Amino acid sequence: MQRRVQIFLTLAADFISLNSAFFLWAWLRREMGFFAESDLISLLQLSLIINLAWILFFAFYGLYGLWHAKSRVDEFIRVFKTLSLGVLILFLLTFESESDLSTPPKMSRMFIVNYWLILLVTVPPMRVLLRTVQRALLSAGIGHRRTLIVGWGKKSWHLSDEIGRFPALGHNVIGFVAETSEPVRDAAYKNIPLLGSIDRIDAIVQKVKAQEVILAMQGNTRQKVMEVIDQCNGCQVNFKIVPDLYDIVIGQARTNQIYGFPLIDVQPRIMPPWEQRVKRLMDVMISAFVIIAFAPLWLLVAIAIKLDSKGTVFYKQNRVGKDGKEFMVYKFRSMVQDAESQTGPMWAEKKDPRLTMVGKLLRRPRIDEVPQLINVLKGEMSLIGPRPERPYFVNKFKRDIPFYTRRLKVKPGITGWAQIKGGYDTSIENVRTKLQYDLFYIENMSLRMDLKVILNTIYVMLSGKGQ
Repeated sequence: MQRRVQIFLTLAADFISLNSAFFLWAWLRREMGFFAESDLISLLQLSLIINLAWILFFAFYGLYGLWHAKSRVDEFIRVFKTLSLGVLILFLLTFESESDLSTPPKMSRMFIVNYWLILLVTVPPMRVLLRTVQRALLSAGIGHRRTLIVGWGKKSWHLSDEIGRFPALGHNVIGFVAETSEPVRDAAYKNIPLLGSIDRIDAIVQKVKAQEVILAMQGNTRQKVMEVIDQCNGCQVNFKIVPDLYDIVIGQARTNQIYGFPLIDVQPRIMPPWEQRVKRLMDVMISAFVIIAFAPLWLLVAIAIKLDSKGTVFYKQNRVGKDGKEFMVYKFRSMVQDAESQTGPMWAEKKDPRLTMVGKLLRRPRIDEVPQLINVLKGEMSLIGPRPERPYFVNKFKRDIPFYTRRLKVKPGITGWAQIKGGYDTSIENVRTKLQYDLFYIENMSLRMDLKVILNTIYVMLSGKGQ
């Protein structure tokens, strides 16, 4: 089943349950003499506004994710928590400061509690019903994902058998990929063919249009796991791994278990399309506002740079962006002109002697990064994301650091989780540490995460903790 259909059905179920809750609540208030509105059109308009707010709230808390392998109990708990938080916010927003906490709450506020109870009776059960229907469709073979198993032997065959036992997991095994470079020709296990070896897995994934790759390899497979993931870096495919290999990707995985059948998601889906569109809209609006609203300040900065030292106001440098595409990044110049002409590419230091007097002042609140808002408007960068690196260092890190290319799956950002947790890169070990922060951001990428990064960045800027 297509993702759009899944989201539509989930939205429809929520719309029905939320409307049911609203009209039941309105009827209850009217029967008790606390709700004078009886015009159906007015009620429908009010219901539409309230329910739209709830749907946006649900979306913000990730309740419109993938259907596959969802626990109905977990679904019930997540919806329960989100509804309770929403009603609590409504309760606090309508709190009257002059109220005496020693006296009983007004009847109108008690109806907010009644509304919460009605929501709990309608919305979570509807979600559970939807998941039950989804489970039945998956058990009937509808909505299965085309799945490859990497491995050829007892372990991978057993995995295939187990997947066959639980069709509600949503996997349709279409083939195996061997670990060896010379697999047996025309081999198959229970009519599921051996399609080739891992040295050409990217071509196999694209040829058979695989949506999932499950790693079930034998023995010491650390290097092979990294090889498979790296080869498929440009493919739109999700990875899962059997639990006994979890130590290979510790810190980059999320467990998922249904029917006692454990699989671990490796590098889960980054960000749903609707959140990506909202993120892009926020990038454009905020960037345009900062550039236009503070134009006089940027003019003063430019004049200060020009008066402080010889050279251009802006500094341009080639960086590597999403999917390895190179672009020219813009910054206010904070170092002496041609700072790397004698040394070649090198990292900035905490007390870098190449910094100008004005440059030191710009670095602390990170004002030197402001011209990158132009890159954001051009679509080359985002406000939030891993910092773009120079091609020289990217090529070096790709050789030396496993999973480094994972950073290239998203647009680079002006600020990011790694920037608020650490300073500038000063060594390969520092890069390894910051990579963990970048991977954490990518694996948990959401509008909520972006808001958290923005708030932390504002704190760093105002506190002058930049370098």
